[in-house]
Amino acid sequence: MSRTVTVAAIQCALGGSRAQNVDRVEALVRDAAAQGAQVVLPPELFEGPYFCRHERTEFFDWASPLEGHPTVERFSSLARELGVVLPVSFFERAGQEYYNSVALVDADGAVLGVYRKSHIPDGPGYEEKYYFRPGNTGFQVWSTRFGVMGVGICWDQWFPECARAMVLLGAEVLLYPTAIGSEPSDPGLDTRDPWQRAMMGHAVSNVVPVVAANRTGEEEGQRFYGSSFVANARGDKVAEMGRDDEGIAVATFDLDELRRVRAGWGFFRDRRPELYELLVGGRR
Repeated sequence: MSRTVTVAAIQCALGGSRAQNVDRVEALVRDAAAQGAQVVLPPELFEGPYFCRHERTEFFDWASPLEGHPTVERFSSLARELGVVLPVSFFERAGQEYYNSVALVDADGAVLGVYRKSHIPDGPGYEEKYYFRPGNTGFQVWSTRFGVMGVGICWDQWFPECARAMVLLGAEVLLYPTAIGSEPSDPGLDTRDPWQRAMMGHAVSNVVPVVAANRTGEEEGQRFYGSSFVANARGDKVAEMGRDDEGIAVATFDLDELRRVRAGWGFFRDRRPELYELLVGGRR
């Protein structure tokens, strides 16, 4: 009997209060579960507006430790109630360090671990280096009730090394919570299509489904372009939201069939890691 998994990406506006945003995401998780989703991905930093547009010390008050984190605990209870896997994005405080993190909650409500965002962007409207240290967890995958999940966060999704590392670790599905939209320094620049293509390329090169969840709506003049999607292992978009839609994108995959297809393509059979030292700081 084949192992199948139904995944969902959540997309919604997140410019309200923490209570409003968390309530909205919970409602969409429930909607996704009612439609049969077993792994449900909310967007990046969904508790509040995307505060990284500005460098303001007061936003450090939005961070909390993993232990006792109210939103992680709430979604842990929700995962247990609905029997779904939930990657929960949150602003983490760990002693004197601050991270952009995801807690991976299994379908029984257990927190399997935390991934801290590895690649931290810095530019107009996305000034994350002011708030977040580069993650120190390394790339992570987790064996959940519904398969092995790998999670990268936003800027991570542009790096093929991140996707390949997670699949080498055994990931059967790649999940990317994100917050991306207009570029305040270049109003004419629209990155939506290359953003999608980058992840569709990861799907093709690693023969795995990819799920990307973005916010939508306008926050202080910065417009997030939604377009959350699920791609199959061919890179085809099999579910997609519009730029301004709120809701979920849902798709189902046969993980055992994908394992056979992945082996048949030979990407991992024919790898030549002894030739790749250039990628890890060797000869340039």
